[in-house]
Amino acid sequence: MSLRISLGFVSIWVVLAQEPHEIAKARFHHLHLNTTDPAAAVKFYATKFEAERRSYGGADAVWANHSWLLFEQVSTPPKADITSGIWHMGWGGGAEMKETFRRQVESGTRFQTPLVDLSDQCDGKGGNEKFFFAYVEGPDRALIELNTTTAGDFKFGHVHLLSSDPVGTGEWYMKHFGLTRRGEGPVSREARFRCGRQTGPAFSMMMDNVNVIVYPIEWSQTAFPALWKDRTSLESSAGHVIDHLGFEVDNLDATLLRLKAEGVVILEGARTRGGIRSAMIEGPDQARIELVQAGR
Repeated sequence: MSLRISLGFVSIWVVLAQEPHEIAKARFHHLHLNTTDPAAAVKFYATKFEAERRSYGGADAVWANHSWLLFEQVSTPPKADITSGIWHMGWGGGAEMKETFRRQVESGTRFQTPLVDLSDQCDGKGGNEKFFFAYVEGPDRALIELNTTTAGDFKFGHVHLLSSDPVGTGEWYMKHFGLTRRGEGPVSREARFRCGRQTGPAFSMMMDNVNVIVYPIEWSQTAFPALWKDRTSLESSAGHVIDHLGFEVDNLDATLLRLKAEGVVILEGARTRGGIRSAMIEGPDQARIELVQAGR
């Protein structure tokens, strides 16, 4: 934003700084999945969850709660190990998760983790049955969480990330893309545990209808020790089942200039493919993020 000021015969332009949130504001656009069979993947998501088959950029895609699932065909199965910064995606399971789980099982859905009561303290005594979750095994072993929703909806609702610094990662997304933090008061950086696995520090924020949650890397290291035997950090999400996140921005060129000035790594500059103008950047812990020009 600029303002013209006249001083006698001289006019000067003063550049005014915009609010950071206004500059950084972006919208959640898509999750990009690698798959050996795009047609089967589209059918799975469009029939198993509240979602519908649509076309995007001339290819079959899935539309779910104002966000896209886009698919890239690969010749060999993509990596499904929990070793990148993008952990899983999640749908609401309604108010009666036990019934949702039963219906999914009866329809042939495979689960990596069956129904779990979040209030269960891992002592074998059970919980209060107020909040359940389960992990569906999707095409190419994609991990999809179903969880109780107090509003009773079945919508695509969250993306769960992993990070070596969950709080710093959350602040990065807020700074560069205008996500809104969930919760009030100071953010805790203390370690927290559930059933022997580290779940904190954690960070939760909203981007449109999508809750972006960040957990510590230690969760995966404890849950999958064999995967972390010779590994100390998260690897790039490139080549994983969930290859990258997609954000829509109003002005792609201006956004890239701003991000570069802010020290963000630009992996691929602006290009047009299938009528879609986009670019690729690197987020915290090598999570890839595609920026899409608005209206595409």
